[in-house]
Amino acid sequence: MTEEQARAFAAVALANVRREYPRHVSHLLTWTGEELHPRKLHPAFYGSYDWHSAVHMHWLLARVHRLYPDARIACLLDEHLDASAIRTELAYFEGHATFERPYGWAWLLELQGELLRLGEPRWSDAVRPLAAQLAARLGRFVAAAPYPIRAGSHGNTAFASLLGLDYARTAGDMELQKHIASAARRWYGDDRDAPLAYEPSLDDFLSPSLVEAALMKEVLGTEYDAWSRRFFTASPETLAPPLVADRADPKQAHLDGLALSRAWCLTKLGYAEAARRHLEAGMPHVVGGDYVGEHWLASFAALALTEGGRKSQ
Repeated sequence: MTEEQARAFAAVALANVRREYPRHVSHLLTWTGEELHPRKLHPAFYGSYDWHSAVHMHWLLARVHRLYPDARIACLLDEHLDASAIRTELAYFEGHATFERPYGWAWLLELQGELLRLGEPRWSDAVRPLAAQLAARLGRFVAAAPYPIRAGSHGNTAFASLLGLDYARTAGDMELQKHIASAARRWYGDDRDAPLAYEPSLDDFLSPSLVEAALMKEVLGTEYDAWSRRFFTASPETLAPPLVADRADPKQAHLDGLALSRAWCLTKLGYAEAARRHLEAGMPHVVGGDYVGEHWLASFAALALTEGGRKSQ
């Protein structure tokens, strides 16, 4: 990620995480007269189109700040990642057991992993209680789930496990590492013949096949090559970037994210040319487009652009 790209992404994210409307509210009503104002329910992550997008745009800011320090970002993180605000976020989760499971949980953990790499205790200490709660929930969830979720969108368990594993390794959470590794082997260990020809579906922003392979590469180590030969009967190098007919349609806008998340996975898996094609297809639509895409795409662009050096800076 160049400094020019980082500044453009930061400008989008700084505006995004303070933008209260439009807002998609996912909330289970349990009594008459409940408070639904996003800023009161979620004082840290009230901005952006929805809670998980607010979280991963904060992750984007933390990553940009680690690579290219920016006083504006530091001020924003001081404002939003405040201990009192995070206590309110935690209290909300205590009353809503499945809110943002597993996608939002995983992005909150990835945010905390980035804050730990950044080395600013005032932010990571503030977020730690919420991260600890969601890490425990994710661990219980993957340990108990008899089947994975293979969707190309928010429910995907391989994507959540990838981000959760990155956090667990950074934070030294051996329990979560154990649960994710065990679940991945149980869910995906016998998989064969990845259905790449069936991808994508119209609202995918993840490739179920590629994200599964990326997780298994992390989990299997030296066993991965044998597993991948059974899994990929067609080479991922043959994948063409997705076509998008209407970028003002929130679901079709997912396909630009698919190009970027594929680039991230393809880089992880060693398919450099295919990763380049997908990155080139997705990048022109990250900044300056319709808000249904702009409120989140830069996060996935940053994942793809910084994959190689995420732990080294």
